[in-house]
Amino acid sequence: MKRAWQRMLSGRRLDLLDPTPVDIEIEDIAHGLSFVARWNGQTMGDWAYSVAEHSILVEEIFGLLYPKAPPRERLAALLHDAPEYVLGDMISPVKAAIGQDYGILDARLTAAIHLRFGLPAQISQQLKRQIKRADIVSARLEAERIAGFSTEEADKIFGKVKPALAEQLRLQLRPPRETREAFVARHNSLLEAF
Repeated sequence: MKRAWQRMLSGRRLDLLDPTPVDIEIEDIAHGLSFVARWNGQTMGDWAYSVAEHSILVEEIFGLLYPKAPPRERLAALLHDAPEYVLGDMISPVKAAIGQDYGILDARLTAAIHLRFGLPAQISQQLKRQIKRADIVSARLEAERIAGFSTEEADKIFGKVKPALAEQLRLQLRPPRETREAFVARHNSLLEAF
């Protein structure tokens, strides 16, 4: 039988086919996501724009769009791409080409991550839609500000963002260590607010 697990820096051994919450550590997630580049690394700047940085921004956007959202929902927004710490960030066309197998792995990892941090294994469809809305706003801003898209092209693909919202948001490109620390700090502050 082929090996289907990965050794994490924490020492945990994560079974990708049957992940359990006890094998999930926020430090492993933050470390992995801080090294996974969004846009396949095709972004401007001296540092890759990481999935960890994107996740921090999505949680911030989610909070601006839904200011009454409780900390648990904000934590779900922060962790929306957490499985990518082992699966990587595949662009949508690649995910579509792979098909449902990617979705199954992603769903299993998401459930284990959610359970590890006190969230339901599956979040509601409404919360998924709200997080997706914040994710699309983030992608729209990233496309124009750091991924080389024109305003018109970004608007056509991702939709327009209200200027008042866009003005409140800043994209950061920083060393992985700084992003990792910011991700863990935000995670911990949201957990403490439960």
